[in-house]
Amino acid sequence: MAKAVINQGGGALNHALFWKWMTGPTDSNGPSAELKGAIEGAFGSVDDCKAAFNAAAAGVFGSGWAWLVLKPDGKLAITSTPNQANPLMAPAAGVAPDGAGIPILGLDVWEHAYYLKYQNKR
Repeated sequence: MAKAVINQGGGALNHALFWKWMTGPTDSNGPSAELKGAIEGAFGSVDDCKAAFNAAAAGVFGSGWAWLVLKPDGKLAITSTPNQANPLMAPAAGVAPDGAGIPILGLDVWEHAYYLKYQNKR
């Protein structure tokens, strides 16, 4: 039962967040000043954060998600989760405790999200 809840509930939540966050590149002025400062404090620069996020997404084996999260200690981190798990579910969903947090940005790296355009070249 727990696995079904994680798969179905996680899938619904992850995609609800994903569609809320999506915007066209010209429709965004980038992160707010507060978020930009937190990103720079955690990763050095927005570009370094993007590189780490891309690496996390490319490193997902099979299907899953890459995440920028606000950890319980108030710091930003990048993590990934398998299948439809998310950082709110750690560790019940197999998410490492250091990957727990509040999702700020998520990227769907399930095959359906990229295969037609990129095939197996994430």
